[in-house]
Amino acid sequence: MSLEKDISEKFKGKYTEKIFSPEHSVKIAPLAVSKSISIELGLDQNYVECVAFKQGAVPERYTRNLTTFSQKEQEKLFASKVAVVGLGGLGGHLLESLARAGVGHIVACDGDVFEASNLNRQLLATENTLGHSKADAAYELIRKVNPAVFLDVKSEYLEAEQFDGFIKGADVVVDCLGGLKHRGQLKDAAAKLGIPLVTASVAGWAGIVSTVYPGDPSPSDFFGNNNGLEELLGTPVSAISTAVGVQSAEVLKILSGKGAGLTGKAFMFDLAGLYFDVVTL
Repeated sequence: MSLEKDISEKFKGKYTEKIFSPEHSVKIAPLAVSKSISIELGLDQNYVECVAFKQGAVPERYTRNLTTFSQKEQEKLFASKVAVVGLGGLGGHLLESLARAGVGHIVACDGDVFEASNLNRQLLATENTLGHSKADAAYELIRKVNPAVFLDVKSEYLEAEQFDGFIKGADVVVDCLGGLKHRGQLKDAAAKLGIPLVTASVAGWAGIVSTVYPGDPSPSDFFGNNNGLEELLGTPVSAISTAVGVQSAEVLKILSGKGAGLTGKAFMFDLAGLYFDVVTL
């Protein structure tokens, strides 16, 4: 008996049903059952949940994504691969958001270690992780939050041609870099490989988020390549969270097939005056 058939047999009779209306219900694969099968057969939870999706079920951990996402859209998220560049203020929050949403394969990189100034905004930064690799902290987070996600994380700084190999095969690239120095290089690499890029940046209370398809303009085209206002104005966590909320929504809409809302546009905000706007680039 193949592994897939073996898993299907072990799920038999153990699925539950989530009823949304008399006309609409979704088959649910209980988390406890998935974990039990994973342990019994010595398999990654990723593989077990993949079989559940093939059986027309949604793993229980994603139940509250329904019906914002349909069963088929949730399955698309799980079958997708996202490349995240940067695991600091934006990247740590974004990584958690994608993992909780159910993106099945994430590659991420950051060569930095945590310092005390990261504690005000970076999800992965704690007093216990100071001096430790951001990549290692990212791995531990995903292991605790959603071990069904396959995470390939590298403790490396990338630039120029190195971006090509890292993002190859991804469905979406997410720019969570700090500063502006390498953003243009990442945009060019994504464009060369035909991959959409979702970028965000924050300075003070203000931020900007945009989805950049190959050939489209990016906010980085207008900002130069220095650190801009980020170091002068600081980066409070409220602005980080706002930017990541929009950024992760764009990623999930692209992966699920709903379509991005910021293609060729930029969402701009300033929390100091509660200013929100969408402009065409």
